[in-house]
Amino acid sequence: MASDVDIVVADDPAQIVAERLAALARDGGSVVLTGGSTPRVAYETAAELHDDWTSVELWWGDERCVAPDDPRSNYGMAKAALLDRVTTRAVHRMQGELGRDEGARRYTSELEAVDGFDFVLLGIGSDGHVASLFPGEPSLDETARRALGVEAKLEPFVDRITLTLPLLASAREVLFLATGASKAAAVRRAFADAPSRATPASLVRADDGVTTAVLDAAAAGLL
Repeated sequence: MASDVDIVVADDPAQIVAERLAALARDGGSVVLTGGSTPRVAYETAAELHDDWTSVELWWGDERCVAPDDPRSNYGMAKAALLDRVTTRAVHRMQGELGRDEGARRYTSELEAVDGFDFVLLGIGSDGHVASLFPGEPSLDETARRALGVEAKLEPFVDRITLTLPLLASAREVLFLATGASKAAAVRRAFADAPSRATPASLVRADDGVTTAVLDAAAAGLL
């Protein structure tokens, strides 16, 4: 098992992540959110735990190139699960409806003032992708740009906007959240095997901070 990642196996991973998010809301900082069904539960619980989020700036790790009210939108999910339930100050959404290139350009402009994030929440795809960085793609080699427009490599097949590896790694804390047996093989490749472009999640570690993976027993089953 990788020594550069703290592995936490829990009965209720979403609760653990919700408590961490609520603490960040109280303490302040810059927080990067992700999409997915388990993060949705974490967001809903975090909103119940703390409803004043004016001390944090919220960002996104990736977004699909759809309107914010589209059911496939990561922002739209977070808005319903979290943002509409709390008081916020600064919310930096990726404008996917502008298309992948223009949306990435706009987000890059917003990111100019960011030296690094305090906290990045990430999921893991069953293929090992992270944010919208897919296995073996040229996007994994990008070091100059902070956000990219990319082509989706799995359903739903819509273009994406994603943060790049160096910016994700700039966070003081990176937290992976994964549940279910369908993620077990990817979790093993990400946290037990050698880093590989075939598993982008294995390439994301906090450069000068802590990296944690919060898993349920099924996702951790092959570790």
